[in-house]
Amino acid sequence: MLNLDRLRTLDALARHGSVSGAAEGLHITTSAVSQQLAKLEREVGQRLLAKHGRGVRLTDAGRLLADHAARILSQVQLAQSDLEAQRGQVVGELRLSAFPTAARGLFPLALSALRAEHPGLRLRSRELEPEGGIRGVVRGDLDLAVVLDWYNKPLPLPDGLVKAPILDDPADVALPADHPLADRDEVDLGEFADDEWITWGEGEFCHEWLVFTLRSRGVEPILGHRAAETHTQLGLVSAGLGVCIAPLLGRHPMPPGVVTVPLKQRIQRHVYVVWRADADRRPSIRAAVKALRMAGEKIGASVTPPGAVGATTPTGRSVSGGSVG
Repeated sequence: MLNLDRLRTLDALARHGSVSGAAEGLHITTSAVSQQLAKLEREVGQRLLAKHGRGVRLTDAGRLLADHAARILSQVQLAQSDLEAQRGQVVGELRLSAFPTAARGLFPLALSALRAEHPGLRLRSRELEPEGGIRGVVRGDLDLAVVLDWYNKPLPLPDGLVKAPILDDPADVALPADHPLADRDEVDLGEFADDEWITWGEGEFCHEWLVFTLRSRGVEPILGHRAAETHTQLGLVSAGLGVCIAPLLGRHPMPPGVVTVPLKQRIQRHVYVVWRADADRRPSIRAAVKALRMAGEKIGASVTPPGAVGATTPTGRSVSGGSVG
């Protein structure tokens, strides 16, 4: 009889592509991975791995069994979900990720409410860019991931994932307070042809979106600085080093000397949560999705408190004259 833990190890190797990757995904040592796979080879009486450079690759038999392992493990997940659904209790461990501004702007509200309502649920969260979060859910390293795409550039989702919307996140342009366009009620992206842009990391989804969008508006972007987090980008804007796109989620508190101006062409991000379809019936998944959506509704309906630094003016512009603790 095939051992489930050894099939899980083979599945991890197939998904991660290496012994070290499988070990990291399973939170065990590389030696333990090798031992499990050696035992599995003895059980099936066939070679499942072959040397490939400094690593290994799956043989034909290995790929065949890995395909079966993926289906078997998915069925086990469905059985666990059904049992949890029948019990109806929100318990156990739930592993979540979110891109940085959602981790800062959404998780504190959503996860604190989830923990208060379901004290028997253990929450484990981490920051990951959308692509990394989706990979984690597909591999089974994560239960849920909060991800995003842009109004004009959807993020492709692999088969077998389910998603639910959390909120639409509008974005403005953030400018130094002494920028020639800082006193405008609205601006056009085409007016920034000579400005340096502060963008995200090379190859990241949001960076690719920014370049794509600017070029579609006839602007070949001058890329001056890169930073993963909105507040770091705004700090660079505050220093007069360029302009950036500033989504509302996670924007406040604004650093001093920064003005945000709405765009004539509405720009927004779609924020949503994804999980595996075979875990859809788990009460913990459903409870977490509900908490995230409720937090998204509260954030989407909120405004900057009256009198706070960075408060929105009647024209829609947001001005910051000092920092908020």
